[in-house]
Amino acid sequence: MKKENNVSGNVTETILESISDGVFTVNHEWRIMSFNRAAEEITGISREEAIGRYCWEVFRSNMCEGDCALKRTMKEGKAFVSTSTYIINSEKKRIPIGVSTALLRDEQGKTLGGVETFRDNTLVEELRKELSGNFKLGDMVSSSALMKKIFATLPLIAESDSTVLIEGETGTGKEMMARALHEYSLRREKPYLAINCGALPDTLLESELFGYKAGAFTHAVKDKEGIFSAAAGGTILLDELGETSPAFQVKLLRVLEEKAFQPLGSVKKQPADVRILAATNRDLTELVKTGAFRQDLFYRVNIVRIALPPLRKRKEDIPLLAQCFVDKMNRLRSKAVSGLSEQALELLMYHDFPGNIRELENIIEHALILCSQGAVEREHLPAYLLQGKNPTSQTDADASSMQSAVATTELELIEAALKRNNYNRTAAAKELGMHKSTLFRKVKKLGLELPQVDGRYARKS
Repeated sequence: MKKENNVSGNVTETILESISDGVFTVNHEWRIMSFNRAAEEITGISREEAIGRYCWEVFRSNMCEGDCALKRTMKEGKAFVSTSTYIINSEKKRIPIGVSTALLRDEQGKTLGGVETFRDNTLVEELRKELSGNFKLGDMVSSSALMKKIFATLPLIAESDSTVLIEGETGTGKEMMARALHEYSLRREKPYLAINCGALPDTLLESELFGYKAGAFTHAVKDKEGIFSAAAGGTILLDELGETSPAFQVKLLRVLEEKAFQPLGSVKKQPADVRILAATNRDLTELVKTGAFRQDLFYRVNIVRIALPPLRKRKEDIPLLAQCFVDKMNRLRSKAVSGLSEQALELLMYHDFPGNIRELENIIEHALILCSQGAVEREHLPAYLLQGKNPTSQTDADASSMQSAVATTELELIEAALKRNNYNRTAAAKELGMHKSTLFRKVKKLGLELPQVDGRYARKS
């Protein structure tokens, strides 16, 4: 009998070693007792290193922090199949996995611990995103072919450690792109710091970047660490680099060439172990031609260039981005807005978005102030969109005319909803996607006269 058990155990071990799913077992103290070959490959952690450790130390999954399937199995005594989660492997990369769990019992039925099988779903996730037409990188999402090309090369650019110039109009997401480059780089565990170069005069910009020593100037009573020092080993974003003066450009060029900086008031240089990312909404090539930007600095920061397209050239992203902003506002403000109506979305699709993604986010934020639930309608959008104008081109007369048009449209919508619901205020408010108190306030503001009896209490004939 003992020999049969040994044979059975060997067969089981052979099977576990041959399958492509990761398998591990834990005891009642949550320490790993076994760890198969596929588990080693998926996690990048050897069996010798894993066995004896707590499972959460090995997997570092988001499930470990909350609703752990294996914990529920151990507590409730039942198996769970195909729970989706992710783990962080030995290279600190996020791996999507599907998890199944069960109790681990001996031949007498005594519970020894738990067993979990997990499958690497990276390829499935990539195929799912490709089929859906949406691509995500860091906090950036897109369904545009233009952005897909950028997303495809960004991981390679991130790992190169070269200086990158990010160009694009205001509001196209240059700062988000810089963060994504840092998050996918080998420096991701170190600081990421950004500074708007166009917002500061030269002297203050230098002290912020390079720091200073006590006594360097009036009121400098003690040493101050600069961004180059604080971001050691990490990444610095020099935003609006095209707005800097030629005098500052000379000093920055020297830092990039020597890979060292000198705090104000110091006689010693310090090593600049940082990666430089530069962003601008201006055409540096044209600035070089006019002499407003140094050619040698341009070539130094322009090792790799990423040009972000304006939103008007990637309009297929408007529905996706709008929904992302709706979801974000729902979380931040406890709203229950489902999305945009066809009419509201059509209005957005015809707009040119001079303010790009930032303008779209502001539009959605405006809409969710007026709309608390249901779908965002045309009347919830800013007035300038209803007239097909940009906000910067409005005159006072235009604004007054727009406000009048919005009020008239709003009055007609509210009146029609009340009639359809037999003047039941609660039902009408629900149909309009607003709170009942908001409806009452709008009715009063618009001077709409209503029957004395609410439709809820009207007698049925």
